[in-house]
Amino acid sequence: MLRLDEITYRIGPRTLFDGASVTVNPGHRVGFVGRNGTGKTTLLGMVTGVIEPDSGTISVPSRWRVGITRQEAPDGPESLIETVLAADEELAALNAEAETATDPRRIAEIHVRLHDKEASRAQARAARLLAGLGFDEATQQLPCQSFSGGWRMRVALAALLFTEPDLLLLDEPTNHLDLEASLWLESYLRNYPGTVLLVSHDRDLLNRVAGEILHLENGKLTLYSGNYDRFEATRRMRLDQNAKLRAKQDAQKSQIMKFVERFRYKATKAKQAQSRLKMLERMEPSPEHREEGTVAFTFPAPKPALASPLYTTEKVSLGYDAKAVLENLSLRLDADDRIALIGANGNGKSTLLKLLAGRLSPMTGEVTKSGKLRVGYFAQHQADELDLAATPLIAMTRKRPDEPPTQVRAQLGRFGFGQERAETKIGDLSGGEKARLLFALMSAEAPHILLLDEPTNHLDVHSRQALVRSINAFEGAVVIVSHDPHLIALTADRFWLVAGGAVTPFDGDMDDYRALLASRGGNGPKAANGAAGNGKKERRREAALQRKEARNLKRGLARAVAEVEKLQAKKEDLTQAIADPALYRDEGDSANLAALQKELGQVEKDLSAAEDRWAEAQETWDAANA
Repeated sequence: MLRLDEITYRIGPRTLFDGASVTVNPGHRVGFVGRNGTGKTTLLGMVTGVIEPDSGTISVPSRWRVGITRQEAPDGPESLIETVLAADEELAALNAEAETATDPRRIAEIHVRLHDKEASRAQARAARLLAGLGFDEATQQLPCQSFSGGWRMRVALAALLFTEPDLLLLDEPTNHLDLEASLWLESYLRNYPGTVLLVSHDRDLLNRVAGEILHLENGKLTLYSGNYDRFEATRRMRLDQNAKLRAKQDAQKSQIMKFVERFRYKATKAKQAQSRLKMLERMEPSPEHREEGTVAFTFPAPKPALASPLYTTEKVSLGYDAKAVLENLSLRLDADDRIALIGANGNGKSTLLKLLAGRLSPMTGEVTKSGKLRVGYFAQHQADELDLAATPLIAMTRKRPDEPPTQVRAQLGRFGFGQERAETKIGDLSGGEKARLLFALMSAEAPHILLLDEPTNHLDVHSRQALVRSINAFEGAVVIVSHDPHLIALTADRFWLVAGGAVTPFDGDMDDYRALLASRGGNGPKAANGAAGNGKKERRREAALQRKEARNLKRGLARAVAEVEKLQAKKEDLTQAIADPALYRDEGDSANLAALQKELGQVEKDLSAAEDRWAEAQETWDAANA
């Protein structure tokens, strides 16, 4: 088993681990979660021995082979299949020695070991891993150096899985994968024979793969039984119990102190007062939860609202260097559309987003859109969109040059940038902070359409949930490309399948798409030909209508919740503003006070109506799922 005992590790003045302990049993699949920057990758480094803890011990069985995701992509003239085969150094060495060995005894030993390692199946197994991660048979024969960094990171993952280590350490393995490869990896890990420690912010992956969740918070490690949903429920229950216990203790302490203060100087009660003071000293303080910082996203409502359709294409072809990637596109995007683009990487999803964003012109065909249409585009590759030498404040000022500094800072503040981080070089920001800055910049002009290309790559689970709420509260259209099935399931109403040079509607939901991929035995559709399912056409149509109604109910409920949360936050801000003593020092502020009180009254009225809509939406949802 993997055992960590009283681990402490510091980086400068910051303590990442403070006497942390945990035991991971053999064969268990453990999801490792915690906010970005808390030390998850550092712990994996300590397990492999690359990083030494300041104190404490880490023990891994000596017979265990430990494998971890590589931070650098493989390169070189070797083919993909050769690169994966070479990852098993013992197998490669045995094969090489078998070609040259002459001693009969050694030849026998080599062949026994090759038999033990099932060498005859090695090439087929490597090919299956590469196929699952998106490389067809012809592609597997191409040199590794001919692929981009993202695709070569897939080869690195295939090579790691090929070695089948006893302890498999995976650090955000889906970051370089598309949805199809992510779903394949999910299936592969569910059946992995060894021990898995999986760092991920992909809720669906954690729910479907992990049997335990290891949580890192405030320098401590806590192991929970069950998948991510069960972890959240158990942790929430534990926090509620601690909060109730703390409130009860505080009330007891208050009563004891009142007694002590009243009677400590009276001779007849002094002994009892001293007894109660000792009782206070013996009381075990209940743990106080220190919630780590949360992030909120706020996408402003597009004004003025535009009539549908916002965007249409008629027989459009587009691509690069006179070579078409997508052809004969006749599409329509309406003001209330929530569309997810699905299909394997390389089929043109990002290319289509670039067309919608105005970054790519059509080769043929006609595009029609409103002259007042504003588009917010979140690009997958952050470095292409950001000036790394500038600060968030400078970047936002360039975006909104006519606005006063207070409003520029307010827009940054909506996405979690206080004064210090707003004046930090963008190149020094974390991946999650860069993502939030892109959200802030893309929404600065209140766009009518949000185009999101892999928006969750650098966001933790809590930030992803905040993003889901913000997308559902947004009043414009949304088009998403994401490898996170949880995000897609909660935000998208419709699917467009991008495959075979075409874009066609997919009549189904995420479960249907999983079934389609499983039925084809690959990680991506070969052609766009409608939904999965064996029922008759009428039954499929009825099922699709039911799914659409369920998605609309879910989206309506999410919007109602987001509206209540937004108004509650506004009410709290106004209440604090009215309670500010500075407002009452100057008699000239009476008009400002009256305006704040009037606004508070309106917000309370709006909040009451929003809570009614929430209750109605919840009742409708509960009835539909009874």
